[in-house]
Amino acid sequence: MDIASSTTSPPPVDDAKPADPVDKAAARGATRPGDKIFLGFSRGSGIALLAIMAAIAVFLTYRTTLALADNTGNFLTTFEWDPAGASTGGKPYFGIAVLVFGTVVSSLIALVIAVPVAIGIALFISHYAPRKLATPIAYVIDLLAAVPSIVYGLWGALVVAPNLTGLYSWLDDYFGWTGIFEYNGGAPRSLMTVGILLAIMILPIITNVSREVFLQVPKMHEEAALALGATRWEVIRMSVLPFGRSGIISASMLGLGRALGETIAVATVLSPSFLINASVLDYGGGTFAQNIASKFNEASEYGQDALIASGLILFIITLLVNGAARLIIARRKEYSGANA
Repeated sequence: MDIASSTTSPPPVDDAKPADPVDKAAARGATRPGDKIFLGFSRGSGIALLAIMAAIAVFLTYRTTLALADNTGNFLTTFEWDPAGASTGGKPYFGIAVLVFGTVVSSLIALVIAVPVAIGIALFISHYAPRKLATPIAYVIDLLAAVPSIVYGLWGALVVAPNLTGLYSWLDDYFGWTGIFEYNGGAPRSLMTVGILLAIMILPIITNVSREVFLQVPKMHEEAALALGATRWEVIRMSVLPFGRSGIISASMLGLGRALGETIAVATVLSPSFLINASVLDYGGGTFAQNIASKFNEASEYGQDALIASGLILFIITLLVNGAARLIIARRKEYSGANA
């Protein structure tokens, strides 16, 4: 008897992939009126947002060209702000060098102070604190983001600034030799004060984003580290922080975007002048938003064009910062929270 002939041949394999029930449901839903309306509304919202951003860019660019046409100074390197030409015989003479310096320095000070504190709070809420304690702390952090800027500004001017003299004197005693922390007395309404206030304002943003990133760390990674005998800190150092590195950077960039554009709080605390001091503890300097807010009402039409020109630079810087944050997020797909 032929064994080969008696063996039952296997049934033919159908290479056609069975239809996915989800795909069928999506195909049916695509023809429903509600889905069409929602798709059109979503698409229209996205297009409207792009149109608004383009309109803002066109407006700022147009007014900037009007301002720069008669400017006798170098817009990027001039250390004075005199669109009326009071010191140049009626010829406009202004630039943004001091504003760039003040905006960047105060924002960097805010980041240096806020990022370590925010990461510590986020780790405490996500990995150390019991649920009964973590929930109210997270709620308080969320409430800090809802406090109006003017409240921060008044609190900074009336409470924070008058009580910084001792800290500034201590920094001058031990680090004044660097020139950066040299303090010559007087009211502490400097870029350092602005940086401290901005750090408090951006703390909720960085904390909330970092907390969500840390909560998305795959539990298997943490449990594997614990099974190998790692301590709580070693688990955080080997599993949590590497996973959340891009999220922390993105949160910091979002906080930087908030610090760059802050207006009322900075205008309330800072004692501005168009001088660049090596020390961040002495008065002087200014920011884009503060300069626009303090001078716009009193400016002539040409002076307003000059302020709008500085606003264009701030607009570009903010777009670059937030765009960089989005690129950093996109580099790591696991930031989306898939724990598979």
